[in-house]
Order: sequence, then structure tokens, then C-alpha cells
Amino acid sequence: MPTNPPIIIKDQKHGLPMSKGLLAQSFTATGLSPSRAYAAAQQMQDELRKAGRFEITLAELQADAERILLEVAGEDYASRYRRLNEISKLDRPLIILIGGTTGVGKSTIATEVAHRLGITRIVSTDSIREVMRGIFSRDLMPAIYESSFNAWRGLRVPVPHGASPVIVGFREQAAVVATGVKGIIERAVIEGVSMVLEGIHVAPGYIEPSQFKNASVVQLLVTVDDEEAHRSHFYIREIQTEGTRPFERYRANFANIRQLGLYLEDLAAEHGIPVVRSHQLDRTVAEVLESIVDAVIREDEEASGPTERPLEMRGTDDE
Repeated sequence: MPTNPPIIIKDQKHGLPMSKGLLAQSFTATGLSPSRAYAAAQQMQDELRKAGRFEITLAELQADAERILLEVAGEDYASRYRRLNEISKLDRPLIILIGGTTGVGKSTIATEVAHRLGITRIVSTDSIREVMRGIFSRDLMPAIYESSFNAWRGLRVPVPHGASPVIVGFREQAAVVATGVKGIIERAVIEGVSMVLEGIHVAPGYIEPSQFKNASVVQLLVTVDDEEAHRSHFYIREIQTEGTRPFERYRANFANIRQLGLYLEDLAAEHGIPVVRSHQLDRTVAEVLESIVDAVIREDEEASGPTERPLEMRGTDDE
């Protein structure tokens, strides 16, 4: 027998070797730092080999993983791992819709959430709008040729008395882009592929999650309450993109951007969409994941009747 024989998950069709890397990734999904997650995965592998357990079922693997997390990180992380496993048992695709005004960190949050949940498909509504620009001319559909905070420039009808041009322009643009968003979601549902879709055009009320019958569609809104913190995001974005998304352009339109943010919050309140306040990244991602798990468990409970709920997810890894 080799010195370090593989540990086989025996209830897989052909027996699948346990991956320490994938196990560590499932630990980071709880908010554990990569270094601690890898150490926990290594500890679990060492314990299994020392006990001579070279074959293990998936249920046993998850039970041992939860125990290890309880030992090395505490009940919050073990509980979070247990709840996240509920998502892995879904027999339908998970579609996560992350909305919010420009500059609140939607793309970064979407990427991190997708990584932690093992989702490989991430789509931006800006990409959808760009594709639509290649199909429809400016004369035919001027609303999509402006930024969301300047969409009023493409309006072809007078703004109603007392209405905000910024809001009216955005509403027209969001309604157009929503057609493409629905098409992307419908395609993912047909393919049975989970997806994270982010962008300002994922506005509450423009997409109805319940219309997608063969998927779990979870929608939420990200906001930044502190104006100075929000403004600083654009400066950081300019540096990260090497000037391709200049700070000055967003600074000059900051009032419009904030106005859209407040409008989206009003829509979220009206349509019962959860709002996550963006602050420190790990904590924000943990709150987004909590909101997703809550929605999925609630959906399953409504479909099959109430079951005992696990402990709530709280806290993040400060390492």
C-alpha cells in the first residue's frame, strides 16, 4: 500500500478521491481565512489516515468537516458550514441577482460569492447592455448608449413635471436591459447551470424571481451608507483599472449615482428584497451568503413544510 493512499468517497459512482483543496475551499466559504482553511483540511486528512479510514461516505465527510470546524474555529463556522451544505443539495440551479448603484462593490462581491459557492458563471448587466448595443442602433434604442446615471440624455419623451430626469432615464434603460437579463436567466435555467448576475439593472421589481419555476432565484441589493466611503471606491477603481474608469467622471456624477442608490433602496423596500450594507469585504460577503442561504432554506420550507432551522450564521474571520 502506498505511504499516503488516497481517501476515497465511496458513495460516488466510481469512487472519487477526497480533494484537500476542495475541502479547504468549502471551509473558506464559511468566512475562514485561506491559511486556516487549508490547515483545517490538512488536519482532517491526517486524522482520517491515522484512523485508517481510507473509504468514507459524503455524509461522513461532511460530519467530520463540521466537527473539525467546530474544534478549530467555533460554533459559528460549523453552523455556517452546515447551512451552506443545504445549497449543495439543491436539485435545481441557483441564480443569484446582486443589484446596487454604481460603485458599491457589486462586481467584487459577486466574484467572491461565486468562488465560495463554487459557481463558475458570473455575468454583468453592463455586458448584456454592451451586447444589446451591437444589435440595436442608437437611433432605435438610445437609452442603452448612456451610463445608468446619465441615461436621461437618451430620453426621447419629455420628463413628467416634478419627476427626476435621472430616475426616469434609468427606468427606461433598466426596462430595456431587463429583457436581456431575463433571457440570460432563462438560458441558465434550461442548461441547469448556477449563476451570479450582478449590475445596477438588477433592480427590484424589474425582474420577478418567482417567474423562474425550475430554479432558486435569490435577489438582493448592496448599498453603501457612508458617502465618503462610497466616493473612495471610485478612486480605488481608477487605480485598479489603470485609469480606464477615471475617478473624475464618477465624481462629477456622484449626486446622480447616490440618487439612483436611494431609488433602488425604495424599490427594495417596496418589493421585499433584502438590503446588505457594504462595509468590510469579508463581513459583507458573509452577510450576502447568509441572505442567500436564508432564502433557499425558506423556499424549501415553503415547498415541503417547516423543518428545524439550524443556528443563524454570524461573525467573520478576523485573521
